[in-house]
Amino acid sequence: MASRERNRPITDLGTLKALAHPLRMQLYRALCVSATATASQLAEQVDEAVSLVSYHLRKLAEHGLIEEAERQSADGRERWWRPASDGVSIRDENFRDAPEKAAAHLAATRLFHDQRAGMYRRYLDERPTWGPEWNSAASDNEALLRLTPAELAELGRELLALARKYEEKGRAAEAAGDTEGRENVALHVYGFPFRV
Repeated sequence: MASRERNRPITDLGTLKALAHPLRMQLYRALCVSATATASQLAEQVDEAVSLVSYHLRKLAEHGLIEEAERQSADGRERWWRPASDGVSIRDENFRDAPEKAAAHLAATRLFHDQRAGMYRRYLDERPTWGPEWNSAASDNEALLRLTPAELAELGRELLALARKYEEKGRAAEAAGDTEGRENVALHVYGFPFRV
């Protein structure tokens, strides 16, 4: 298999629409966390029928968002999947030139935000089960800054680089066998202008 892109830019409407389906985004996110999985494994995670999950995985694959992975078991009937890149980026500037593209970008952005907010609400609901160490480590911060567009863009790049540093550190430690106490962690960062 070819080496994966670090971060795939989504610039076409078809791929954006393929990803901006609630179940497909859930499946894509689950694959990013697990690295590889079968439709059966993913169906169990999202509580959907295997046939439905298989259909949506094929749609993601048609747009190059996921790809077949090497088999992880001797069962030749199982089809394994993995993300085709280490992540995706979706930029407003790629969807501004036509009203239907702008509307699709807005709808996708709202879906992604709603799903992220749902992940955080689930954590809040399950907080008592995580214990004091994880609850002390979890952060919920807000900073109200006075920046230019260029400074906001620079801040975003620096935060992404920092998150990637910790992602690589965690994956390297895990690959070396250091799995004790490791959990999946979501880091959602939004930077946007507002007026009072």
